[in-house]
Amino acid sequence: MATTTGSGISAAAPPARAPRTPSGNSTRTFNIVCGVVLGVFAVVWLIPSLWAIKTSFTTNAVSALGTPAILKDTSPTLASYLALLEGGDIWNWYLASFLTSAITVVLTVVFASMAGYALSRLRFRGRNVVFGVMLLGIMIPGQVLIVPIFEGLGAVHLLNTYWAVILPQVPAVIAVFVFKQFFDGLPVELEEAARLDGAGYWRIYRSVIMPLSKPVISAMGILTFVNVWNNLLLPLFVVSNPKLMTIPVGLATVQGSFGQRYSDIQASSLLGALPLVILFLIFQRRIVEGVAGTGLKG
Repeated sequence: MATTTGSGISAAAPPARAPRTPSGNSTRTFNIVCGVVLGVFAVVWLIPSLWAIKTSFTTNAVSALGTPAILKDTSPTLASYLALLEGGDIWNWYLASFLTSAITVVLTVVFASMAGYALSRLRFRGRNVVFGVMLLGIMIPGQVLIVPIFEGLGAVHLLNTYWAVILPQVPAVIAVFVFKQFFDGLPVELEEAARLDGAGYWRIYRSVIMPLSKPVISAMGILTFVNVWNNLLLPLFVVSNPKLMTIPVGLATVQGSFGQRYSDIQASSLLGALPLVILFLIFQRRIVEGVAGTGLKG
């Protein structure tokens, strides 16, 4: 509708605002509820984390007095961190954790991707049976296998070596499943074109499939690294040499000797988690992209 001004020039009336639709209101309400829930979870997670950080920067005498004394303390100290770092053993534990985690990641990615490619592309009798049996293996708790693993490693004289920690963690069924699901989502036409050029299965896997699998390789590599780094039970059973202990085993041993020294306990826990926090901050985008592109929707 047009209106006429005093100078005789007509001006268009502003368009009427479109009414809000019920679907738009429900979406906004849903987003608000999700934000509130996430905020509550964030606070619940942050409170103990902040308490651990604050405790690690106090003295053992202050931390023994309880939370009120810890919160009132205004003189932070690095005594607990310096005591751990100057002890020397923690550097051996860092080295052991890094070596076992890195080697396990490489072997797991190689063998899991090969197995996933075979289950996705090769047609052989009993393929579905093999895949089903592998999935059933996920239901077996890892704790049940500790004794057989210990006996097997002892029979081949691998106890108290890095390989005792590495080899049992290489066969990761969940990694095979994720790789298979990802390969199922790749177009077969790419492999057919390579096969017309004379490429075999191995060359297709190496030159076509793996370059396209960088997202899932990144995701599974990082998740495997974190899982191996945090593993306490297996290294605790198969390694007794203090120089070969991983971070979780070494810190558990130290924490057991601390008694009521809460500042030292929290400092050791944060030192053990620090490399994983740095790893996540550096590769968080790749982790999200890799998990989103693993083909689990299929």
